Amino acid sequence: MRLAVGVDAGGTSTRAMVIDEGGHVRGSGSAGGGNPNSHPPESAALAMAEAVARALGEAGADPADVCAWVIGMAGRSKLTDPTIAAVFERAWDGLGLVRAGRPRLVSDAVAAFVSATPEPDGTVLVAGTGSVAGRIRQRDLVATVGGYGWLLGDEGSGFWLGRQAVRTALDVLGGNRPPSRLADAVLHEAGIEAHTPDAAFRLITAANAGSPIDLARFAPLVSAAHAEGDAAARSIVERAAELLTETVLAARDEGETTPVVLVGSVVGRSSPVGDAVRAALTTATDAPVLSSDNGVLGAAWLAALDAFGPGLPRPETGTVEQGPRTSPSPGAAS
Repeated sequence: MRLAVGVDAGGTSTRAMVIDEGGHVRGSGSAGGGNPNSHPPESAALAMAEAVARALGEAGADPADVCAWVIGMAGRSKLTDPTIAAVFERAWDGLGLVRAGRPRLVSDAVAAFVSATPEPDGTVLVAGTGSVAGRIRQRDLVATVGGYGWLLGDEGSGFWLGRQAVRTALDVLGGNRPPSRLADAVLHEAGIEAHTPDAAFRLITAANAGSPIDLARFAPLVSAAHAEGDAAARSIVERAAELLTETVLAARDEGETTPVVLVGSVVGRSSPVGDAVRAALTTATDAPVLSSDNGVLGAAWLAALDAFGPGLPRPETGTVEQGPRTSPSPGAAS
């Protein structure tokens, strides 16, 4: 049996999937965060190896049967550091994937795009804590718009939403904006009594006490207040959607009709920002607007295409199918 393995190494969790040469999912596994931007290299590499080993174990697969593997990872640039790369290479060596050799590293945005559509070209918008749009050609990321981080960009992102929520609360406390549910929710989240004389100073101190990116924790309050009809939240959602839509369109050619794939919590199906972005893109372009939350499926299909050729159909789901199983070799990582 010949196999391919895909990995989606995220900041919160790492998922792996095993696909056979018929395009069937044979096993899956998960572990902790495998993104070296979010975790120490040792723990990120260990999580990645654990997820792959668990997927191979569920498939009952011999690691020697793996012909190719692909890792989708936001923090792949970290592996240009030889010291960090060596940590990951040791973990990879422990898996026993001697036939496959080193994995092919791709952006998590590419893996997400591929998971949502069989089309080779299009655009992907990733909007979670940060935001970036990518131009995809032949299932490769050839250009980006945005993605400059919280200090220089990330417009419309979870960080941006959280910062706008805190600024709204400060404006209310300063008498420059009428009271709002959003402002009350921000103060409650920060553990601050609204009617204390120094509430604004306390909020500023609390917002600056942690890493700037921690402001993203206030982003869900915008969605909740929006659902309650809060005017301030509605304004923030509308502006976020405008910014994200502009970012997507800037990554596309004029008149382009290839798919747009939305990825991340800010543009998810339960997000008012996502609803607004989908509506705006539907008006602005004739392109299909799709969503993805299954980057591991995209990484696995990319690996399968590497291993078995371009004719392999894209698996439609991550459902594990039963089939012939072999015993894992003694050298498989666990």
